[in-house]
Amino acid sequence: MKKSIVLEGLAIAIGLPLLAGCVVGPPPPPPPVIAVNAPPPPPPPAQVAVAPVAPGPPAVWLWVPGAWEWQGRWVWVGGRWMRRPHPGAVWVAGSWGWRGHHRVWVGGYWR
Repeated sequence: MKKSIVLEGLAIAIGLPLLAGCVVGPPPPPPPVIAVNAPPPPPPPAQVAVAPVAPGPPAVWLWVPGAWEWQGRWVWVGGRWMRRPHPGAVWVAGSWGWRGHHRVWVGGYWR
């Protein structure tokens, strides 16, 4: 009798851990993907606009066409006449650039 109680206890001690891991459930969700320095989606197509009559001679004024600029989201900045800061100045459209390890939007500027 003593032997059977010991064997019974041993069988229960071995069997319980085997039964404890039998619960089946869905797998855990994957960790969220966090994009670091990911570029934004491409801008929408450019809007078509007709330049009005220049306010002065072309040597002084330049038509800067409208463009999409990134301001946390794409924002359309309409075309406009701009006074050249000096003769022969050229307008450089905005684009993406790097500041250290971060991608940043660099707005248009005169060169």
